[in-house]
Amino acid sequence: MNKIWLMAATVCFLVAFGSCKPKQSAYKAAYEQAKDKETSAPVSDDDSYAEEDVAPVSKPRTSSNVSTRSERINVADGEDASRLKRFSVVIGSFKNKTNAYSLKERMQNAGYHAVLGENESGMLRVIVSSFDDKADAAASRDAIKAKYAPNFQDAWILEKAY
Repeated sequence: MNKIWLMAATVCFLVAFGSCKPKQSAYKAAYEQAKDKETSAPVSDDDSYAEEDVAPVSKPRTSSNVSTRSERINVADGEDASRLKRFSVVIGSFKNKTNAYSLKERMQNAGYHAVLGENESGMLRVIVSSFDDKADAAASRDAIKAKYAPNFQDAWILEKAY
C-alpha cells in the first residue's frame, strides 16, 4: 500500500512540476518595453551641442518642398515672445507640463535657447530654434536630426498662423 502511495505521489509531483514551462514575467515584459521606449526617446544626454552648431548654412533656397504644420501658437507663461518667429523647429509636443519643461531645460543646458509654445488645444511645443525664413528652419531641423540621431527624428517645422 505504501508503494502505491509513493508511486502516486511521484506521478503527481512529476505532472505538477514537469508540465510547467518557465513563463516570462509581466515585470520582465514591462522592463523590455520601457527599455525599447528609452532607446527611442527624443532626448539626448549629450550636452556638447550648441545652437551655433545648428545654425543654417547657405544652401539653395528650396523652401517650396518643405512641409510645415500651421498652428496658432503663443508662448507659454513666463516665456520670451520675441524668440518665436514665423517658422519654428519643434522637437517635442506634450500635454504634460512637467515633461515639456524637462525637455526644454535639457535643451537649454545643451546651449539652445529653447522656448515653449502653446497651441489652442493646450499642447506644449518644445521649440529649439525659430526663423523668419522657411529654408533656414528646414536646414536647422535637418541639422538637429543629423546631430542627435537617432533622437529627434520626428522633429518638424511649425508655421505660426496669425
